[in-house]
Amino acid sequence: MSAEQIPDSTTKEQPLVSHLIELRDRVLRMVLVVLAVFLVLFPFANDLYSAIAGPMRAALPEGSTMISTKPIDPFLIPFKLSLQLAIFIAVPVILYQFWAFVAPGLYRHEKRLVIPLLVSSTLLFYLGMAFAYFVVFPLVFTFLAGTAPDGVEVATDMGSYLDFVMTLFFAFGVAFEVPIATIILVWMGVTTPQKLRHKRPYVIVGAFVIGMFLTPPDVISQTLLALPMWVLFELGLIFSKGFVKKPLQDSDDGSDAALAVSAATEADGQQEMAAEEAVGSDIDPARDDVDPDRFVPMTDDEMEAELDAIEALEQEEGDAEIDRVRIKLEQVQKLRDNGDVDGARELLYQILEEGNPDQRVVARNILAQLDSDD
Repeated sequence: MSAEQIPDSTTKEQPLVSHLIELRDRVLRMVLVVLAVFLVLFPFANDLYSAIAGPMRAALPEGSTMISTKPIDPFLIPFKLSLQLAIFIAVPVILYQFWAFVAPGLYRHEKRLVIPLLVSSTLLFYLGMAFAYFVVFPLVFTFLAGTAPDGVEVATDMGSYLDFVMTLFFAFGVAFEVPIATIILVWMGVTTPQKLRHKRPYVIVGAFVIGMFLTPPDVISQTLLALPMWVLFELGLIFSKGFVKKPLQDSDDGSDAALAVSAATEADGQQEMAAEEAVGSDIDPARDDVDPDRFVPMTDDEMEAELDAIEALEQEEGDAEIDRVRIKLEQVQKLRDNGDVDGARELLYQILEEGNPDQRVVARNILAQLDSDD
């Protein structure tokens, strides 16, 4: 479809509407998956509650049982447990739907990194829940049942118990995501492993403070949450070394070259001087000693000449791929004329991945103009 065939009345609304429709579809898939898992679990709701209540019943004094203080609780509490477990079990599908929604806006190297992070974060969340059930619950409930004064019979309400254990499940599941959070912070350039090491004392204190707020008011559960967070933080420091951004690195998938030049200038002041001298110069991207993907600001006349050269190349070679990218460049110009900057950016990012070196140079220059207009 050529640029002339795009309706002017829907140029601005279409990207937002299409994104909202896709988001609605993906949220609907999440709900359907959770509902399907719930329907499978609900017939076993009482057995599931008996399994969840096992650590508490084992810690109760002989002859003590759990009680129900409301008439509807024997039905409602297992029903609630089945629904919550369905959400926990559907976490991989929920995370995948979120990932699929944002994936089109990521570069190729970012997509390769996100999938391992999603898988590892899901496994760590389940590991945290397993740690809470098999390690924390027996210790905490034995401690709490043993602190009851003489003459007081321990009979825990089944609704209060479910709320209590689900809070611990969620707290330990989130706490075990510390290595992922550490890796993401380093990967985004927010911090470095060296800076995090210097802040280790604050992290340890923060782990105990978080444990105090997320766990019951007892030292055992607080410590059992804080210590794994500290250990996982140390593991995150070790693995985050492989995600430190290098000052200079080539990008094979058309990532923003201006950021690469900026990182280079921070590492070497002479690179900044060379970049400033290159502004407005006649550097030929086709020369062997110049990186064709390097961002070189162009004047309006130079950009017009570059577009003419691309059109001439298309006529000589009859390359269908070049023709498709050229149409996208025409659509970019039309979107800019209509004021749809976001739509123009989306097409420019596609050109950065699909176009040849000359087309990527033009796309980067248009992105630079959009940034300067903002």
